[in-house]
Amino acid sequence: MLEPLIKQAWVGSTIHVSRLGVLDVKLNAASRAQFEQETQLTAAKLLCDAKVEAVVWGGTSASWLGLDHDIHFVDLMQQKTGVPTGSCVLEINRQLRALGAKRLGIVTPYTLDVAAQINRNYEAMGFQIATSVNDGGDLSNDFAGIPQDTIARMIRTAAAAGPDAIIIMCTNVAGAALAQSMSNEVGCPIIDSAAATLAAFEQFLSR
Repeated sequence: MLEPLIKQAWVGSTIHVSRLGVLDVKLNAASRAQFEQETQLTAAKLLCDAKVEAVVWGGTSASWLGLDHDIHFVDLMQQKTGVPTGSCVLEINRQLRALGAKRLGIVTPYTLDVAAQINRNYEAMGFQIATSVNDGGDLSNDFAGIPQDTIARMIRTAAAAGPDAIIIMCTNVAGAALAQSMSNEVGCPIIDSAAATLAAFEQFLSR
């Protein structure tokens, strides 16, 4: 639920949004094609017409496509436009490093195969997956409709494994308020993807 969160958090700021046509999240070629670099670059470069100070990719596709996807996007965007560029997943990983987190609990709205690919990618980065809790969906619009009590239950389930940090991995899941309110309850930091996207902007603008 990224866009409503941006409007709520940054009242008085000028925010510009460009979107990708993401209908589903699957591991097949058709779904992966939604995140082609050229398509993503085209959408991002349109924002530069508004003379923006920074661009942040507010999606978590790199969590299953691989971190190189976002690293390459950021490099290309900055080379072609000169505009400071970041991504949600890169910010999540920055926060994990700042916390010194090694054992992760990952909460996703995705199907088991997508969640398993995310786990493998994070393990390849040197993290341990304490637990992964997924809701089993694949349609992007449905992610936004996951009830708050379902997200809270998934967070508590992840926390039971004793992770150093929990990630709510999807900017279309309404997890930001729960991440803030439940951290003390479950006894570990909770990083919400939409909130991490906002934090990436703040990192740029504080420089």
